[in-house]
Amino acid sequence: MRQGAQGSADTGAPWAAVGRAGSGVPSGSGVPAGSGVPAAQARVPRQAGAVRGEHTHSEPPLPVVPRARPVVQRASVRGQILDALRAALVAGDLRPGEVYSAPVLGERFGVSATPVREAMQQLALEGAVEVVPNRGFRVVERGVRELAELAEVRALIEVPVMLRLARTVPVERWAELRPLAEATVRAASSGCRATYAESDRGFHRAVLSLSGNEQLVQIAEDLHRRAQWPLVGGGPGMRGRADLVADAHEHTALLDALVARDLDVVRALVGEHFAGAAAAG
Repeated sequence: MRQGAQGSADTGAPWAAVGRAGSGVPSGSGVPAGSGVPAAQARVPRQAGAVRGEHTHSEPPLPVVPRARPVVQRASVRGQILDALRAALVAGDLRPGEVYSAPVLGERFGVSATPVREAMQQLALEGAVEVVPNRGFRVVERGVRELAELAEVRALIEVPVMLRLARTVPVERWAELRPLAEATVRAASSGCRATYAESDRGFHRAVLSLSGNEQLVQIAEDLHRRAQWPLVGGGPGMRGRADLVADAHEHTALLDALVARDLDVVRALVGEHFAGAAAAG
């Protein structure tokens, strides 16, 4: 894998030792070992309560230190690696047809092979990669036809929903989405395909969420994510900054049409948006 997405893992806070080994009771607590008194309930005598004449200035009280727990769990690391692999896939750092092993990718991210393998297995379930026994994971090779089919299915789902929302959603709700539309333009202007892909999905997800149908939102986002994977020899994943910016400006134009409740413009813009994505392959 070429230099692309980077990741790191936090190994968590160290475990803290408390008192005498194996007793669970702090030294100097006055509680005999094996008495059954929990360490957290043991009290260390304060200097003010020391016996008269006893020298305590060189023996400060020992605090009761609670046992610490690891800060980062495996699921957190796996999630971070999954996000990094998805970004690398969109950016083209994971190239179609090539095989990548979990240990090698783990070295790149500075983690063990286990969270990488788990993240890759999730990508396999999503259809982005396929398992190659005893070797690793091969990035799936996709063609223009698959991209066109995804665009068609997305249009069948999203166009009717957006037309319905254009008739029913109050203007002020559309105004709340203005920052997301503008964010897609900024992301596109950066030229980073992975950054724009995430912002693009965020805008579409926010629009469809106004339908109140969570199942529809999840299905649409899965199709959207798959449409962003690179094709063999290029495609939407390889589009330049100008193409990304043009695509992003369609979001602001669509939002204007939704605010104006101009159904004809909404229908045309959404259709052109998906058709443009398919033709980019």
